[in-house]
Amino acid sequence: MKAGFNGVDYEDNINFDRMRKARLSRAKEYLKASGLGALLCYDFDNIRYITGTHVGEWNRNKMNRHCLLIDGVEQPILFDPACPSKRLHVSWLPAENIMPAVGSMRGSIPAEAGMVVQEADEIVSYLKKYGADKKVLGIDIVDIPLYQALEKAGITIGDGQAPMVEARMIKSEDEIELLKCSAAMVDAVYWQVAKHLRPGATENEMEALIQGELFRMGAESVEFVNCISGMRGNPHSHTTSNRMIRPGELVYFDVGNVYNGYHTCYYRTFSCGRPTKAQEEAYSKALKWIRDGISVIRPRATTAEVVNMWPTAQELGFKDEKEAFLLQFAHGIGLGLWEKPAISPLFSKAHPFEFKPGMTFAIETWCPAADGTGSARIEEEIVVTETGHEVITKFPSDEITSCGFPGCLFP
Repeated sequence: MKAGFNGVDYEDNINFDRMRKARLSRAKEYLKASGLGALLCYDFDNIRYITGTHVGEWNRNKMNRHCLLIDGVEQPILFDPACPSKRLHVSWLPAENIMPAVGSMRGSIPAEAGMVVQEADEIVSYLKKYGADKKVLGIDIVDIPLYQALEKAGITIGDGQAPMVEARMIKSEDEIELLKCSAAMVDAVYWQVAKHLRPGATENEMEALIQGELFRMGAESVEFVNCISGMRGNPHSHTTSNRMIRPGELVYFDVGNVYNGYHTCYYRTFSCGRPTKAQEEAYSKALKWIRDGISVIRPRATTAEVVNMWPTAQELGFKDEKEAFLLQFAHGIGLGLWEKPAISPLFSKAHPFEFKPGMTFAIETWCPAADGTGSARIEEEIVVTETGHEVITKFPSDEITSCGFPGCLFP
C-alpha cells in the first residue's frame, strides 16, 4: 500500500478524479461493445461506478435511486433522493443531470399515486431526447412494475448487468489502492481480535469489537462480520450467534469492511488456547490448498488451474459441489462483494476463465478438524499483476493464531 488514508499535497496518493474518469470510461466502453442503446442501473455499486456518487446504505435496495448512461452521451444522468445536496457537492456532474428520485419504494407508495409511471416516463423522455428510445435499454436490477411500465411505453429491455460485470472486472491503480487500504484496516482489526479472544467471549461480542474498531478507523460501512466458533464451524453456518467461545475451540472470522466503497472478504482462523494436533492438521490442509491455488495465479493462466489444486466435495464430506459451494472458492472483489471472476470446482473446470492483469479477487479454503473442535478457514485477497500476483491481505496465516492462555501467541 503506497498511499495514506488522507490525501496530501506533497506526494501522489489515491486520485479520486482520475478514478471516477477511468470508471466512467470503462462503463462507456462496455456499453458500446454490448450493442445496447443505454444502461439503466439500480444496483448501488453500478451507480457509484458510473457516477462517482453515494447516498449511504440506508437507501440500498429501496429501488428508487438510479442512473442512466446513454451511448454517445458524455455524462450520465443521476436520479437521487438527495439531489439538492448532490447539485451543491458533486462538481463532476452537471447540475441539470442530477434529478430527484422517488419511485415506488418497493411498493410502499400506493400504485394509484402513479410514481412508477412518472419514473418510466422520465426515463423514456431522456431516451427520446438522445435518440436511444428505439434501441435496447439494458437494466441491471429492476422492480417488476417499472419493467412493465417501460415495456408498455414501447421500450425493449435487455441485460444491463453483463456489460457492467465486464467493465468492473479490471481495476485501476486507484481502485487497487483503495482495496489495499480496506484490507489494511482488517489487518489491524485482527490484531485486536487476537488480544481479546478468550474463554467466555461470545461470537456476537467479538463481532461488536470488530465493527467498533473498523468504524473508529474510518470504515464507510461494515457489510458483515462472521464469527464462527467450535462445532458451528462444521458445517459452516455463515452466521454469527450468541454462542460462548470455550477453551480448546477453533474460531474463524470473515470481515466485510467497506472503505470508500471498496470491500474486503477476509477470513482468518484463531484458537482459544493452544491448537490440538487435529486442529493443526486441518489448518495445514486448508493452508496448502489456498497456497497451491494462489501459486498458479498469473496472466494467461486459468481458473481451472486453481480448482485443480483443491479437494473434491466428496473428499470434504459433502454429497456434491453444490453442497460444498463457497468452501473452496474465489470471487472478484471491488465496489461489490462478489464480482467477476468467480472460481469454483462446480463450474471452473468445464468453463475455465483466463486471468488478466488488474483482476482482484478473494480466494478461500476450508477444512474441518477431525476431533470436532471446529474448522480451519483461510482467505486471501489477490491482485493479478503483469508478471504474477500480489497478496494484499497481510495478517499472518502461516499458522493458527492461538489466544487466551499462557503459551499462546497472544496470551
